[in-house]
Amino acid sequence: MSFEPLIYAIVFVAVLALVEGIYLVIFGHSVRLESKVNRRLELLEKGEDPEEVLETLRTERDRHRKNTGIPIFAPLYERAAQANIAFSPKALIVVIIAMAAVVFILLTIFSTAGLFLRLMIGILMGYAAVYLWLNNKAKARLQLFEEQLPDAVELIVRSLKVGHPFSSSVAIVAQEMPDPLGTEFGMIADEATYGMDVTTSLNQMAERIDVQDLRFLAVAVSIQAQSGGNLAEVLEGLAAVIRARFKLFRRVKAITAEAKWSGWFLSMFPLMAIIMINLVDPNYYDEVQQSSVFLPGAIFVAVMLVVNMVFMRAMVNIKV
Repeated sequence: MSFEPLIYAIVFVAVLALVEGIYLVIFGHSVRLESKVNRRLELLEKGEDPEEVLETLRTERDRHRKNTGIPIFAPLYERAAQANIAFSPKALIVVIIAMAAVVFILLTIFSTAGLFLRLMIGILMGYAAVYLWLNNKAKARLQLFEEQLPDAVELIVRSLKVGHPFSSSVAIVAQEMPDPLGTEFGMIADEATYGMDVTTSLNQMAERIDVQDLRFLAVAVSIQAQSGGNLAEVLEGLAAVIRARFKLFRRVKAITAEAKWSGWFLSMFPLMAIIMINLVDPNYYDEVQQSSVFLPGAIFVAVMLVVNMVFMRAMVNIKV
């Protein structure tokens, strides 16, 4: 029996867990999004100057976005910017190299692959593990942002109704809301304090964070700033729309859950079958590998499998 595919899978899962472990060991509690006190307030409570806190948060926010033009590492830095990862851009490269080295060492110990193959698999697994980890972090942060936004908009509405200006309402949201929304709105409040237009800051945040409801908020505030009107009523209606969209999205997600799992099973079953066949009988395909139609047939099957995955995802990926 050949356990090579199983070894590769175990090594990849181990490396993925190792990336998360390293991140938590280095940064610990400071990177937890569920903390009730946002990062901006923690820095201010330590006695740091508000202007220095704003500059620190801006640096952390923009350090990955500045490197999104690098061809190979652009997807990594884009996800790192969305997730607001505490690793610096150089540290991410170091982590990839370290994970590639770990994979290479593990494959050297537990597999019979050649030197070049172990090296290539190490590089690919190191990159893939870090990318998948960043992608999961980014999705979690954006999902939490979407969940917090209706509460933030309603808090702004209540503040406006009692007579606070919009900039003060944003500052109240920054005081009351946890991360990630609390720190982001706190930066808007600080930028307004030092002279930047609140509408401009809000538009920049909407462009930076890929959340559709936040774009609605930025557009509503921009239109009200240009044409006037009762902003509290506009935002109250927007909050109701956001909650309705969120409720509908959760309902659609629940309805399509079975179809998604069925799609994943049907897509992964051929790959799992090939792995199991190779584990049970490594010589199963030896008689047909020399055939002239084997390679074209294998390529055709692989293409059809990818097409199947694309269509399965399109069928259950309903936009709300």
